[in-house]
Amino acid sequence: MTAQARPGYRRALWIVVVLNAGYGLVEMTGGLLADSQALKADALDFIGDGLITFVGIVALTWHPGVRARVALIQGLFLGALGLGVLATTVFRVLIAKQPDAEVMGVLGAIGLAINLAAAAVLVPHRTGDVNARAIWLFSRNDALGNIAVVIAAASVAVTRSVWPDLVVAVVIASLFLHSSWSIVRRAAATLRTATG
Repeated sequence: MTAQARPGYRRALWIVVVLNAGYGLVEMTGGLLADSQALKADALDFIGDGLITFVGIVALTWHPGVRARVALIQGLFLGALGLGVLATTVFRVLIAKQPDAEVMGVLGAIGLAINLAAAAVLVPHRTGDVNARAIWLFSRNDALGNIAVVIAAASVAVTRSVWPDLVVAVVIASLFLHSSWSIVRRAAATLRTATG
């Protein structure tokens, strides 16, 4: 049974949309207040995950070839986010202002709890077509990103340095780019099969 045909899949996706888009806005505000590049990168991941999951809900009834095109766009979007995070991180290297470690740690820990909840509702649906796989990868990346933000917050507090924050932003961007490549490659293969 494909993910989109499983009972509860649509409900699980709506839970993921609400959790991720809502907390992404909270975390972006916190990232701006704490002046943390890692928090801002993670907030973009949350918001992107919410948007991509919403598109996944809309695409549930579409033809598999159309869903593969949607997944291709999702993968390219994720890649663009990754490149944007890298560019802003390079800019932040020039400024090198230390972020607020306490705000980073609190928001990172809350984000991790939210991501674990989102991942838990998606576990039964993580296999299936390329669109379901893309949604799963976005949620997994969010959880990994939050673990990295918590580690960065502790490192900033101990070292009193901006570098842990910037390194974690690069790690999160790398996760974006790796998952983007995986989604794009799988979507392209699905499209070749559908048209071949």
